[in-house]
Parts: sequence; C-alpha cells; structure tokens
Amino acid sequence: MCRILAISGSLRAASLSTAVLTAASMVAPPGNEIVFYTGLADLPAFNPDLDTGEPPPPVKTLRNEIRVADGLLISTPEYARGLPGSLKNALDWLVSSSEFPEKPVAVIHTSPRSVEAQAQLRLVLTTMSARLIDEASITLPLLGNNLDPDQIASDPAFAGPLRMALANFVAAISSIRR
Repeated sequence: MCRILAISGSLRAASLSTAVLTAASMVAPPGNEIVFYTGLADLPAFNPDLDTGEPPPPVKTLRNEIRVADGLLISTPEYARGLPGSLKNALDWLVSSSEFPEKPVAVIHTSPRSVEAQAQLRLVLTTMSARLIDEASITLPLLGNNLDPDQIASDPAFAGPLRMALANFVAAISSIRR
C-alpha cells in the first residue's frame, strides 16, 4: 500500500488541477491511499530567517505530510507563463528540509498548453532532488471541458490514462522501496 500526497497548485475552489487530483483518488489502484494537502494558502511567504530552529506551524505540517508520504502527486495550472506563486512558495519551504530529496513525484497537467509551467515545475523538482516518475506523469486535455471529478473519473478518455499513470506510480514507488 502506498500513501500518496496530492498537491494542487491552485487555490481556486473550482480548479481543474484539484478536480483531476480528486478524480485520481477515485480511480487509484485498490489498497492505495491518496490524501490531499490543503494548507497551501496557509503557508507564510518563504523567508529563510523563519526557518532557523523551529519553522512556522504551517511549514511543519507541510514537511510532516511530505515525510509520511510515499510519493507526491502534483497538478498545477499555468499562470502568466509560469508556476503559481503559492506552489513555488511551498516548494521553497521544502528546499532546506530533509523530507523532500529522493521523494517520488508524478505530475498531472490538465492542459497541453501549459508548457512553461510544466518545464518550470520539472526544473524546480529536479533541482530539489525529486525522483520524477516520467511514466506516471501525464497531460490530460481537460481545459475548456468544465468537468467535475466524477465526470473525469467516469470518462474513459480521461480515467484510462489516469488509472495507468497511477498504476505506474505505485509500481515505481514499490520498486524504489525494495
């Protein structure tokens, strides 16, 4: 069994990134758990001066969630040709922590047009020593479809690739643990 932490890079209530992660939790291989990190908006702006000794409570929570997860599943929109500031801020808080390096990460994009965010996210994650699992990282053409998680999980065009990506992710995590 794998415990996968889902992180949406969007703070919007009706976010496609959050919807696809919710759909992923609905089609995940049996026996695996996808839990959601919901504290993105609570993190203070990254400041290394606040990271000496005891970090702020929201940062401690983030780091603990990363520590107990077997892998991370990230989905993020592209804003102004880049990563949303809230997601980058969360990643910045993880740079100096011991919980993140070598953590398996899969990325799900909801638009084939979000190439800049994809490239920036990959660059940041590899710089932070993440284990990017390419066979579990996919792009689903959801932009403009206005689908909720149930519709994504029940549409074979989206659910099939999502199931396969998650199966690949769980297999990669299992092989890393051995």
